[in-house]
Parts: sequence; structure tokens; C-alpha cells
Amino acid sequence: MSGGTALAGFADPVLDSQAAFRAVLEAMSRPGRIQRLPVPPELPPGIGPAAAAVLLALADADTPIRLAAGADAQAWIRFHTGARAAAAPDAAFVLDPVAGLLDLDPGTEEEPERGATLILEVESLAEGSGWRLSGPGIQTTHRLAVAGAPDGFLAEWAANRARFPRGVDVILCAGDRVAALPRGVMIEGG
Repeated sequence: MSGGTALAGFADPVLDSQAAFRAVLEAMSRPGRIQRLPVPPELPPGIGPAAAAVLLALADADTPIRLAAGADAQAWIRFHTGARAAAAPDAAFVLDPVAGLLDLDPGTEEEPERGATLILEVESLAEGSGWRLSGPGIQTTHRLAVAGAPDGFLAEWAANRARFPRGVDVILCAGDRVAALPRGVMIEGG
């Protein structure tokens, strides 16, 4: 057995998974609002606490995932969720820092909910400055500072948003914090 599978998942698998699920749901409902997640006490190299918690809460044996992290992280996710590995264009969840939004499955006009979710690990998240978000789930505008987003992210986001209702949703992860960008949200640089 690989070293990554010997590491525990959530400290309390049922309660922590439910709390992480609720936090991700709240983040998707309120774009740009930062939520804290319960995180696993031990992690294999190559995956951050919030990204691990998101996958533990949302992935299962029917979930194709693309995980760019090393073999230990892939084995750990497989052990705890049963999720199977897939190429980025075929994955429901993608945790790969070089995955482009436009290279992932945007769903179809008939089934836009089948669009992929990119789990993007960033350096930090803070509310009150930075990008100006508007759209569904935001009363007027909301500001979110994101340090460590890939170069060209805002241009890719604009192209992704133009495919609405199809498109890719993004969950930004930093430490034990997440903020979501559902595909219908407009982002203006700030």
C-alpha cells in the first residue's frame, strides 16, 4: 500500500464531511464569500488542506477526477473516496494547476450541470478588496482578493462565462478556506 493511503481522512468522517459539504454549498450559493472547512489532520504531499476536504466531501466511487498531485495523494483520495482517475477533459473535479478552464468539460446545453469543477489552490483569499464580483448570488457586488491565481485566469474566466449556461465552476482553496466562482459570475480585475 502506498504511504498516502495510510494517512487518515477527516478526524470525524461523518460530521467533518457534512460540515465540509455545507461549507462548499454555502460558498457556491454566495460567490466570493470565504468559508472555512474542517480539514484532515494529515495529508499526503501534493494536496492542500481545503482541496483535500473538498474532494473528501464531494467525490465518491462514481466521480472521475483529475489530480495532478503525486502518487501518494492520488492513492489517498482513491482510498478515502473511491474516486477514479480521469483525464482532465473527462473529469468532474480537476485539481491540476495547469488545467485551463476552456480545456475542461463545460457540460451541454441540455445538461449544463455536468460541467466540471476546477479546484484551484491559491496562496491566499481575502474579502474586501481585489476582484469585483457580480451576478447570481451577489446582491450588488462583492470584492475578493486572490493571491496566486494563474496568469491569464481573468481572460479565461471571461471566455468560460461566455458559454453560460454551460461552463466550468471554480472552487478557490487556500489553507482551510474556500471561495467559489460559479460559472455565471462576472469578474472585473481590481
